[in-house]
Amino acid sequence: MKQSQLFSKTKKEAPSDEVAKNAQLLIQGGYIYKNMAGAYSFLPLGLRVIEKINTIIREEMNGIGGQEMHMPSLQDPALWKTSDRWSDENVDVWFKSELKAGGEVGLAWTHEEVITDLMRQYVSSYKDLPFFAYQIQTKFRNEMRAKSGIMRTREFAMKDLYSFCATQEQHDEFYEACAQAYARIFDRIGIGEVTYKTFASGGAFTKFSHEFQTLAEAGEDIVYVDQEKGIAVNEEVLEEADLSELGVTKDDLEKRKSIEVGNIFSLGTKFSEAIGLMYKDEEGNDQPVIMGSYGIGPARAMGTVVDLLSDDKGIVWPESVAPFTVHLIGLNGDDSEIKDWADGIYSALQKRGVETLYDDRDARPGQKFADSDLLGMPYRVVVSKKMKEEGKFEVVARATGDVSYMTEDELYSKFAV
Repeated sequence: MKQSQLFSKTKKEAPSDEVAKNAQLLIQGGYIYKNMAGAYSFLPLGLRVIEKINTIIREEMNGIGGQEMHMPSLQDPALWKTSDRWSDENVDVWFKSELKAGGEVGLAWTHEEVITDLMRQYVSSYKDLPFFAYQIQTKFRNEMRAKSGIMRTREFAMKDLYSFCATQEQHDEFYEACAQAYARIFDRIGIGEVTYKTFASGGAFTKFSHEFQTLAEAGEDIVYVDQEKGIAVNEEVLEEADLSELGVTKDDLEKRKSIEVGNIFSLGTKFSEAIGLMYKDEEGNDQPVIMGSYGIGPARAMGTVVDLLSDDKGIVWPESVAPFTVHLIGLNGDDSEIKDWADGIYSALQKRGVETLYDDRDARPGQKFADSDLLGMPYRVVVSKKMKEEGKFEVVARATGDVSYMTEDELYSKFAV
């Protein structure tokens, strides 16, 4: 991508109406655009990041047997009434509307009911189980106050996976496999070291559910962490009996702010019994399917990366989710020989499959370097008259600031795909 062709542009100042660092930097860098409170557009650079995150999520979900599908956002009230989750008294985040043909319709805030009803068509025997289906799909939640930039919005994408099992043993095995896959996802997007599988109340279905909480001063949640044991708990399980079962005491725990980046829940048979998702066991008896749900918000993960890894100059993307690996900076644009050389390097990197953003703009070096720091690509490669005379390229690692000088062959070798 040539930077001169991007329709989005960087801004000199962060937007004054945004408090969250992630929104400030992403808007300033031209990654996202705020359409209104709780609703953002993901512009070309931002969409590339989201798709990188989605690819990592897909790879890990597919790796544990997940099958991707896509369900509608429009919801039939009758289905939700069977689980007693249609009324505003029980669920206060619904967006609801009137159909011109008559009757109400809702916009999905989650999909347990929908997928449970759908699976009635495909499950009849224990031989059909277990299976695991997921989607990355738009959700709508009528939050009283949208806040924290892209972390808590009224319209957002979610990866929601649902497990369907015949036995508790099948369910427990997949639940743990999904927890491990989540840990790999957060490692791969660059926040694994400070993300904890956090014990939370399991409600009526199990002793514990689990959240994945990333320690961050920008967080809106509070967790209690034993970093030595790698254990975190939230406030609702901060009872001595629970802590004893987990092998920690209150004195072991440090109170920290955090961002919830994922969660996994055992649902038991609540939805299968309400909606009639049954299977016949080996004796021919009808049994309700045991279910679980597992959520990750890709945009929330993106915002968490920005909040955690940015510095006073701008965003610092890990290579795994950066929109481009290399930010190629062409200087001395008024020198046709240098410009042709920079164009040639860009073409050569492209042919080698290196994802490259090429700053070919007619702008001052200071502006180009400041924009490069703000945008946060992992490596900046500088092409200039001085460098050409020395037969080298200046290569700067964004995360560390380390500078090295490479020949053309060394450059291609470093970024070989």
